[in-house]
Amino acid sequence: MAGNLVQGAVFTVMVVRAGLLRDPAFEAELAEQISRSPRFFLNAPVVLDLKDAAEFTAPAEFADAKDVLRRHTLTLVGVQNALPAQAEAAALAGLAGFAPNSTQPRRQPAAEPPAPRPEPARQSAPAAAAKALLVTQPVRSGTQIYARGADLVVTAAVSPGAELMADGNIHVYGPLRGRALAGASGDVDARIFCSRFEAELVSIAGHYLVSEQMPQEQRGLPVQIALVDDRLTITRN
Repeated sequence: MAGNLVQGAVFTVMVVRAGLLRDPAFEAELAEQISRSPRFFLNAPVVLDLKDAAEFTAPAEFADAKDVLRRHTLTLVGVQNALPAQAEAAALAGLAGFAPNSTQPRRQPAAEPPAPRPEPARQSAPAAAAKALLVTQPVRSGTQIYARGADLVVTAAVSPGAELMADGNIHVYGPLRGRALAGASGDVDARIFCSRFEAELVSIAGHYLVSEQMPQEQRGLPVQIALVDDRLTITRN
């Protein structure tokens, strides 16, 4: 009986760099982004990335951060990349600590010039292709599927409200109407492929587009989505 009281689950959270909260232009830019898809961001959980942030050593600073995000319907739930003093202050403010995925080595190509990216992608492709999670049934609304350390291959339709996550690539051989998040652990070379593009949200290595930002001329077509120069690009297959 006791073993059924705790279950694992995978959730999508936004990550906000702590330094942005000190930028006077941040709130205006955030408000503009949220206005494009207010229902998607309503009460959305946020993790504060403290990498290279010298502040946030007192609980009051996290309370201020909560207030800033709450003004935009966002909820601060935790921190990552915290120094010991920051982690202690965050805990006193009632925040959780999360693993610093954003600092994993394979995320470093995002800071390099775009030209060298194809070589690492070709070298890593055989390993990625050798491991994949295959789903042959329709993925219904409210369902979450996570391919940890692997590609995700879906040979059926993905309904609105469903969520696909993979540390590698995502392939959908059917309509993609829900959310697809590839490169979930920071792989900037991951891609999303689908035979009918009708997604609510797509993301690669934390970079995302919601439906309002997607090119309407690509809707209903077979496409592939890649991260190029830190921006998601959608091209027809």
